Amino acid sequence: MTNSGPLLFFGIFLTLATSWLGMIFFPVAQLGGAQQETTDKGLYPSPRAGLAAQGAEVYRANGCYVCHSQQVGHPGFGRDFERGWGRRRTVAVDYLWDSPVMLGDSRLGPDLANFGLRQTNTTPVLLHLYAPRAAAPGSAMPSYSYLFEKRPVASAPSADALPLSGEYSPGEGYEVVPRPAAVQLAAYLGSLKSDEWVFELPPPEEKKKATNSVAPVPVAGTNSPKP
Repeated sequence: MTNSGPLLFFGIFLTLATSWLGMIFFPVAQLGGAQQETTDKGLYPSPRAGLAAQGAEVYRANGCYVCHSQQVGHPGFGRDFERGWGRRRTVAVDYLWDSPVMLGDSRLGPDLANFGLRQTNTTPVLLHLYAPRAAAPGSAMPSYSYLFEKRPVASAPSADALPLSGEYSPGEGYEVVPRPAAVQLAAYLGSLKSDEWVFELPPPEEKKKATNSVAPVPVAGTNSPKP
């Protein structure tokens, strides 16, 4: 009877080794040394700090990545560019400062890779978090009202009180204001910008030609033929 133990061991070892090389070693070797790139706007990407960094944790803790992606697809695959979600596809360097990287599980909501470029006003973002259907009728997004506080109006309404009316009004003498977590989440969403041209994706050829074109040197008058 043949002893197949060594052959079985070798097969298991080869399978695990191949998986480790393909899923860990080569990706780390290819992307592990990624650094900021110099663009026409400075170093890219910039690390998140302050409220935006704290908001990334609020985003993760509330599972926002379950319904929203953060990756613009390759041209020709899907309609990301037609929807205005970005001017280029996302690349590895876009996630340089993200840990963990929240690519998203589905697209029940719009892609957020460039949300900070599409929406620069914080108030609509906070309003959408508190009452999604007040900001976008028919929205399937759940309300994150627990990130806000309903309280009596003091001597004057708060500057950061949400502009609520109708069925979403907090009632006479009351106002709804964002808690710190809501402000942090809005700051994180506003920091999502990944549209700068990078080494992997240089500007379109027509822009490069226009930028790199050289003005013709005029011919010296002494070399022109006499009339």
